Amino acid sequence: MGAYIIRRLLINILVFFLITVVIFWLVHKAPGDPIAMMVPPDQLNAGSAAFIAAKRHELGLDQPLVVQYWHWLTDALHGDFGYSLVNGRSVTSLLGERFGPTIELMGTGLLLSLVIAFPLGIVAALRRNSKVDYAATVVSLGSVSVPAFFLALIAIYLFTVKFPVLPSSGISDPSAPSLVDSLRHLVLPALILGFANSGPYMRYVRSSMITELGADYVRTAEAKGATRSRVVVRHTLRNSLIPVLTYVAANLPQQLAGAVVIEQVFAWPGMGQLAVSSVGRHDYSVIIGFALVIAVLVLISSLLADVLYTLVDPRVRLG
Repeated sequence: MGAYIIRRLLINILVFFLITVVIFWLVHKAPGDPIAMMVPPDQLNAGSAAFIAAKRHELGLDQPLVVQYWHWLTDALHGDFGYSLVNGRSVTSLLGERFGPTIELMGTGLLLSLVIAFPLGIVAALRRNSKVDYAATVVSLGSVSVPAFFLALIAIYLFTVKFPVLPSSGISDPSAPSLVDSLRHLVLPALILGFANSGPYMRYVRSSMITELGADYVRTAEAKGATRSRVVVRHTLRNSLIPVLTYVAANLPQQLAGAVVIEQVFAWPGMGQLAVSSVGRHDYSVIIGFALVIAVLVLISSLLADVLYTLVDPRVRLG
């Protein structure tokens, strides 16, 4: 396995390099000029052209794109991913202080997704074509069909406006921060994110369980006197985890995409909220930094899925 992981890491490094080229080119070719946005509206006709030209020269934005990328790559290899054009802070520090809240929201949302999906998927598979199966299918289709932001607005109306029991914005109350207060702020965004992603997981669990329940080894185990619960827990559930793990690992970037929406609705101070505001301001360095975080997440999640295969099913060999 060690040789396989090393080979995959080397391939990922090459893929990551190509991703940086594409991201850098796309961001700088996007419509809009971040320097022009620095000029106050009342001064657009009062020497603004000279100011924009001077500022672009100062930041090196008037150089050919290949030269700009080379300078950026050289600095990035030394750990310097540039500075925000809006506030002058380093991209590393900006993303670093937003990384924790995003991981907290993503991790809790993913855990809730699995907590919802696995029981529903297993019960739906065991009681296939029953009322329980149909009810679980309705729940999964509802989580996929209804947009997360719409569910978030309904939750805010119900639990903050109509029945004020939970806060609707922020990560904590600055005037009275505490663990309980942080958990109360986390409840709504994590529940919405978890429910929104639980539907596909539940369908994968159900489909995989149905396939395994029809396998020969299940009939053999039952013929030898194994109880239904033992067959499900010790055999079918474990074997059905492989396709589920594939989807869970591949869906981690989608989990981050969902977190971006939830962060906007609930004013959660994560990387997604920072990325959205940076796109509106054409803050090149921050946008590139956020895109690279997603790229790293995609590459790591793909490798993680392959490694988890061998832990779930000893028959799988990486090579």
